[in-house]
Amino acid sequence: MRVFLAVFILCAASFVLFATARAEDPIDTTRTMIEAQIKAFLNDDVDTAYSFAAPAIKAIYPDKNVFFAMVKKSYEPVYHPGNYAFGRSRSIDNGAMIYHEVLISGRDGKDWTAIYQVARQPDGSYKINGVQIVPNTQSKGI
Repeated sequence: MRVFLAVFILCAASFVLFATARAEDPIDTTRTMIEAQIKAFLNDDVDTAYSFAAPAIKAIYPDKNVFFAMVKKSYEPVYHPGNYAFGRSRSIDNGAMIYHEVLISGRDGKDWTAIYQVARQPDGSYKINGVQIVPNTQSKGI
């Protein structure tokens, strides 16, 4: 009976560790965060969209409304995409920096590729550290 109990506990602990490790996959975590920010932009939710910005971005745009206005003006395809899909992703230095390729069809009919740079923060969370957009959807590689 002890052996059975020990094996059961070991299996349960292994499952919990596996599930926790999978739930904290930086690629999945950051992809979900980017999608949440895009949805915030689509809903004109300034507070939520700004909450995903890294401290370096917030230092440049300390006012969330100025940040939002900049995104509207300079990142229209990200601000209000027609359709979008995630392309390739790349993790650097054990997840310290994550790059995501987001393929966007703009509402104006033009196609764009947005490269998101997401940085792990000292507390272990992730924040969007920058976005570069280029006009087309052909992958240039990350």
